[in-house]
This record gives sequence, C-alpha cells and structure tokens, in this order.
Amino acid sequence: MKPLTEQEIRAAFVNCTKGEAKRLTVPRDLADRPWEDLDYLGWRDPQAPDRAYLAVELDGRPQALALRSSTSGSWQARRSMCTMCLTTHSGGVSLMVAPKAGRAGQQGNSVGAYMCSDLACSLYVRGKRDAGAGARMPETLTLEEKIGRTVANLAAFIAKVTG
Repeated sequence: MKPLTEQEIRAAFVNCTKGEAKRLTVPRDLADRPWEDLDYLGWRDPQAPDRAYLAVELDGRPQALALRSSTSGSWQARRSMCTMCLTTHSGGVSLMVAPKAGRAGQQGNSVGAYMCSDLACSLYVRGKRDAGAGARMPETLTLEEKIGRTVANLAAFIAKVTG
C-alpha cells in the first residue's frame, strides 16, 4: 500500500460526515508505519477504545471506514477467526460494525464483520506479527494469494458498507 497522508485519510471516509472525519483521531506516526507490509491501515482511537478506523486504496483511490467494536462478550474468551485474514485468536477478534454509507447509514443501518481486534491483518498474513500457536491454518496458497484473499474480503466488506 502506498503511504497515505492525514488529509487523504480524512477525505476518504465513506460512512461518516466531513465534520466527523475532521474530528476523528488519525495516527500521528503515519511516517513510521510499515506501509510496504500493509494492505490497509487500521487503528483504534486511543480516547475511545470502542472506535476503530481503517483506510485502504481500492481501484486507485483511498477509501476509509469508521467502525465501532464490541469490547465485551463471552465469545471473546474462545478462539475466534478474523473474517478478513482468516487468523484465529484467543480473545483477539472483535465484531466491528460500520454504519452504512449515505441515507441507509443515517437511518441506522450497519454492516458487521469479525476482525482482528488490533486491525493488523496484513502483519498476521505476512508472519510479521504472531497470534500464537495454531493462529494460521496450514494452507497451500502462496503469500500473494493470501494477501489477495485478505484484500478481496476487505473490498467485499467495504462494498457492503457503500452499497
């Protein structure tokens, strides 16, 4: 993924108002992120742990989503799988809910997916971050195919939010 600036990220939000995008917390360490290893940039708001965000470049243009996560629930104690990168975690997967874009979102409609709580799918797929024993199922796919699957799953999620 090519590095994104704070301005590009704020302008890319598809499911919140321009005012909300202007007020949300963007990571201060954008220059220090491992962009060459990221399929998308994901982060949590340090002042509001239930808020998370992601930004990705799809079809040559940045798109970003505002998300809410569940921070409680007994399902987090058992092993769960991220629907984006297919990494399993013990307590490291959260239900991330995105308001739909446009009128549907204004009416309260949303889309959810179980995702890595730290939004580091790219790093898990590449083996740069370890989720523990048994986190990655043995597969015959190449790294490029796994990356492609993660990007396709994310694109499908974004399509549900914007559609």
